[in-house]
Amino acid sequence: MKHALAPTLLAAALVGCASDRPQLESEKTYQVEWIGERPLIDRSHLTITLGEDGRAYGSAGCNHWFASYNREEDKLTFAQPGATRKMCAPALMEQEQRFLEALGQVQRWDVSGIGQLQLWPATGKPIRLWPEEG
Repeated sequence: MKHALAPTLLAAALVGCASDRPQLESEKTYQVEWIGERPLIDRSHLTITLGEDGRAYGSAGCNHWFASYNREEDKLTFAQPGATRKMCAPALMEQEQRFLEALGQVQRWDVSGIGQLQLWPATGKPIRLWPEEG
């Protein structure tokens, strides 16, 4: 009798855990950790915020970026991003260009096994990010 209860308790625990998974939320800022196969340059700060009005924006490391977006369930796409035109160190500018190009290729989002949000292109590695604290 005790053994019959164990699978039921396990199933209930797993259902409870599934609802605790992070979600991609509007009006919440996410900090980018990796772009594809490469981590960010130390102390660079790239962010994504999805506005409820269908406009996304954030920091591209040197400049501020903006784009419209469309989200339906796990599908997510960005229009071609625009950005301000400030100049920074060449390495930051290269990283910013990779980030803006990667945003334009995003097709869907999900959550990894460690709870990290991932924005996936059609092929290749995702943009990986965490919700900002605060």
